Amino acid sequence: MLWHFTAVSRLTCPTNLRFIRNTCHLQVVLLLGLSKRSFVKRQNYTSTTTDMALLQHTGPSPLYTELAELPSPVYADFIGDVPRVTYSVRDHERNIIRSLTKTFSGGISHRRSPSPPSETSLLYTAEANVNSDDNPSDDPYPKFRYTPHFGEPSRAKKRSIIFLFRWDKVTAFTRAAKQDMLLFALSLAQPTKVPVLFGQATFATEDVIYASGHEHTKDGRLLGVKMIKLPESATLTPSERSCRSPRVLYDDSQTPTKLFWFSNPVGGPHASCVSLDKVLVDTVMEPTSENGFPGLYPNYNMSSSPFLRRGGRIYIVLHSIWRSRATILFIDAESGAISDETKNAGWRTFTRFICSRSTPTTPSEVLLGYFDQHDNLNWKVLDKPVISFATENALRDLTASIIPIGVRPPTETLVIQSKKAPARPGPKPICVTIPHGGPHASSTTSFYPATAALALEGYTLSLPNYTGSMGFGDKYIQKLLGHCGTIDVQDVVESVNELIRLGISEHGRQVVQGGSHGGFLTAHLIGQYPTLFNAAVMRNPVTSVGELTASDIPDWAYAEFGLQFNPDSLMTPATFQKLFEASPIAHIDNVRAPVLLLIGEDDLRVVPAQGLRFYHALKGRERRVEMLWFKGETHPLDGVEAARVSWEAGRDWFKKLGQNPVD
Repeated sequence: MLWHFTAVSRLTCPTNLRFIRNTCHLQVVLLLGLSKRSFVKRQNYTSTTTDMALLQHTGPSPLYTELAELPSPVYADFIGDVPRVTYSVRDHERNIIRSLTKTFSGGISHRRSPSPPSETSLLYTAEANVNSDDNPSDDPYPKFRYTPHFGEPSRAKKRSIIFLFRWDKVTAFTRAAKQDMLLFALSLAQPTKVPVLFGQATFATEDVIYASGHEHTKDGRLLGVKMIKLPESATLTPSERSCRSPRVLYDDSQTPTKLFWFSNPVGGPHASCVSLDKVLVDTVMEPTSENGFPGLYPNYNMSSSPFLRRGGRIYIVLHSIWRSRATILFIDAESGAISDETKNAGWRTFTRFICSRSTPTTPSEVLLGYFDQHDNLNWKVLDKPVISFATENALRDLTASIIPIGVRPPTETLVIQSKKAPARPGPKPICVTIPHGGPHASSTTSFYPATAALALEGYTLSLPNYTGSMGFGDKYIQKLLGHCGTIDVQDVVESVNELIRLGISEHGRQVVQGGSHGGFLTAHLIGQYPTLFNAAVMRNPVTSVGELTASDIPDWAYAEFGLQFNPDSLMTPATFQKLFEASPIAHIDNVRAPVLLLIGEDDLRVVPAQGLRFYHALKGRERRVEMLWFKGETHPLDGVEAARVSWEAGRDWFKKLGQNPVD
């Protein structure tokens, strides 16, 4: 929703435990009535079990470490005409993620659209400070009263407020006096019955501000911040649309002329084709043969400055997904005409025209786009990653291609393999099928260090974009609703069969891994097709949909499985039965492949009990299963150590078990 604002201002032990005092520690000798002799035997048994564990560490991977530590561009802007780029850098030695900022001289003067008018005001969003500890006589209840948060990955965010900071204009190199600075909290001119939390804001004029607002649902929830569903009417936008990312276009006199924003329908899938409003680019249900445009599937937000001049016209520059490709689009701000400007590699835009470019086998480089005197688009490379000679040569041996799955259009899969693989004698390389999560996401032709590093281990990788993936038209997103666990599973199976038909892979040399909904698919695949895959790895998988109501996005379990979700929805026996039948746990008795589970203890999206229950169910059926439990990690398992250990565990699992077909 978009809103119009005005500024206002001890140790205990049971009796059956006996301890022996030692120099620096306490050692348990007798436990629960066991004799000392039997306890020693128990210790030996435990040690033997550990030694016989299926998962054995084979050591670190220099290739993974080098690729994962490459600076990854995450943000860019201009200081005048000087490009400035911020990178995220993983440091395995210190186990931290740090930021790195670079500026690049010799920038090219480019045709920017007029900038927002304010030079004496700043908007920012901050968490409200609620603290009653300062005065002991204060009411203690606010400190402990439950307040919903925004979910993964913003669990610490509960009370977002927009502040307006203003100062009097001063001459260059002079600091404004404190008395000439003011700080305002923004509020609605007409307060609403339901509290509204505000986020993205932008100036229209010095006195008019537009911002998105998130309302609590009727049952007091705030749904996951990346997939907001707004149930009530907004001040400027219709109640049936969920709106975000307001951006104002100005004319040459810095007068605001148009307001643009992204919107999606309220309810339904957790991601869908985006409209650029006011309806400049509408939802595309199915691409036409004329240009194949599948609709908009951009980043969650537009860049802070998305407008650019070209040939006397203003364009909105967006990153979007087009089938299995990440590309950059120019959208005419008047007509809505769309131009696909980057038809190769995987692209991402940051601001005006600083972009990153990569391929599945080439790490990201940063480029500056500019127009020559004939309005032709040109590129200047600002920054390239520094890679060792050995790693660069290894990456050159890889090739990537997009393969259509002809019998199930428009499904296709991105294949990464060694260039030498087709001509190599003997068995084909083991093929790792990696269905993406979501389910409404996509695997694209961009660089991912973990994926490239796994390919460099000698595997062929297949990343299928099954029905429900973004970038193929909204029809194919909607088509999956109510059919999760069937259509998507069948698509992935057919992608395996297609690669076998093409001679890229072969029967008996297949493994599978996936996270979140990709973990859901992995669990389904080894249950529904128990002899197809030799081994499986799952990260925070959905295994029993009916038990997912503790998720930060509880509506997901309903909407994606064709059920209506309302604030008063309850998990009735009939609903649970339907969701159980659509869940991987329903096929647990059929599982034969050895399973490795990677679980984040603090996951709010797919709660750890999902993976834990699957682990114990397999254990109880004497299946081969291991589980790694990552304390302090959330849904993505993207901490430096967690990501590395997860990657090494998957590699070692497939290395030991991937070549042995299941019985």
